[in-house]
Amino acid sequence: MSVKLSVNINKIATLRNSRGGKAPDVLQAAIDCQEFGADGITVHPRPDERHIRYSDVRAIAPIIRTEFNIEGNPKEDKFVALVLEVQPAQVTLVPDEPGQLTSNHGWDTRREERYLRDIIDVFRQAGIRVSIFVDPDDTMVAGAAATGTDRVELYTEDYARNFSKSPREAVAAYASAAKVAGLHQIGLNAGHDLDLKNLSFFAASVPGLLEVSIGHALISDALYYGLENTIQMYRRQLLGT
Repeated sequence: MSVKLSVNINKIATLRNSRGGKAPDVLQAAIDCQEFGADGITVHPRPDERHIRYSDVRAIAPIIRTEFNIEGNPKEDKFVALVLEVQPAQVTLVPDEPGQLTSNHGWDTRREERYLRDIIDVFRQAGIRVSIFVDPDDTMVAGAAATGTDRVELYTEDYARNFSKSPREAVAAYASAAKVAGLHQIGLNAGHDLDLKNLSFFAASVPGLLEVSIGHALISDALYYGLENTIQMYRRQLLGT
């Protein structure tokens, strides 16, 4: 079974918000990504709504026929309420600070175990699959097992940054973390700076990988190749993995 591709459409909302109005149409983009072959749609609403707005999430939820994944910091009560309201297939918990440009670290699953266990239970009681954002660290992945999470999402910026130097060295920590996840029967997602150059090697090297979430690189590539063609290009990178 190939790894699933979830398309993060935040950057489309960023472009819309830079000018005001409704162009490009974020809702239509979500519909099109589905039609063009995406296995899921990811959004990451932040408190300042600088890209995806809470109203966007509410508008998108009813039209998603594939998987809807909402990312965000559960320490924001507004975020928790939104997720419980729209009932996505998956919520990905990310320890972002207010105003943070982009996600840049995972949870300390040992230090935050009690908090994570409690908030994960809130979502799981509502029937929502939970994934938590973690660094490619065996200890943090093992710690995730005690939180009750369904999945972890490995933060892949280090892999992307070091890929051109040595792909095998760059992916080693992720392959190790994946094996730990497998031992603890935790599902495995990944995301951040994965692109057409590094995606295939990553997917082939990381055992048990179920899903990748890709936004910035994919939307950037779509400016040159077109959205439909770009989604298919990324899917081809995942075939056979």
